[in-house]
Amino acid sequence: MDYFLQQLLNALAFGAEYSLVALGLAVVFSIMGLVNFAHGEIIAVSAYTVLFAVALGLQSPLLAILLAVVAAGVVAIAFERVAFRPVRNAPVTTGLLTAFGVSIVVQNLFVLFVSPKPQAVSILNGINQIWFVGPLAISALQVMELVVAAVTIVALVLFLNKSTLGLAMRAASRDFATVRLMGVKANRVIAAAFAISGTLAGIAAVFIIARRGSVTPDMGFSLVLKAFVACVIGGFGSLAGAAAGGMLLGFIEVGLLVALPQEYGGLRDTFTYLLIIALLVYRPEGLLGRKVELGDKEI
Repeated sequence: MDYFLQQLLNALAFGAEYSLVALGLAVVFSIMGLVNFAHGEIIAVSAYTVLFAVALGLQSPLLAILLAVVAAGVVAIAFERVAFRPVRNAPVTTGLLTAFGVSIVVQNLFVLFVSPKPQAVSILNGINQIWFVGPLAISALQVMELVVAAVTIVALVLFLNKSTLGLAMRAASRDFATVRLMGVKANRVIAAAFAISGTLAGIAAVFIIARRGSVTPDMGFSLVLKAFVACVIGGFGSLAGAAAGGMLLGFIEVGLLVALPQEYGGLRDTFTYLLIIALLVYRPEGLLGRKVELGDKEI
């Protein structure tokens, strides 16, 4: 029973992390129809900002957390202005290629000007403490991930449903042309989407730094691929679907790690994607996605 509770907590923590990153992808996609694979590099820039600040003498963990989140939001807006706004009206493939280009450029800048090797960042190690409740070892970091993810999702829902800008973003996700006819500026809505996406990336970066205690140039890339998978599971364009997909992916990964024999542990990702394929065959639009008629493709 204790082992089951331990793994349940692990699944919830991983799922919360995937949900935060997946929500960042989904917010931008719902407005622009862009899968921003440079989202992982926003996480990396946020983490390296903390690294540089510590090197310059920063000692406060709270300031480090604030710096990580603010840096991610600012960088996301900068990416939108410099890289994505010029290709906003281009075909979808152009935006996708641009996102990959930004990702590769940023990774290589860190490799060239910092180091390809992991760089230690210990300022947030104090968050990753272990609490013992009887025989159960609970990570303070995991509890914080769950609480922060829940609060963040609630705050995002309230923003989208109660604020003027949030309502404009929801309307834009349905029909951008009509929103512009009502006097809402497209640049403002899209910049807000990127700012929210970046903030979510910054929050995720804080937990990654605390867990790993180091930063690497490609630290966000593999995570954003999993977040992409979570969005597909939940249904692209659905924020609730992105959150649900992230949680489900966390449960699948931890469940397979527990269920598979040790000698087959390396096949976890293989079985994960087989399960996801089976799910998408049954429900191609994802758990909460809207069904779209793509036409008859029968021979």
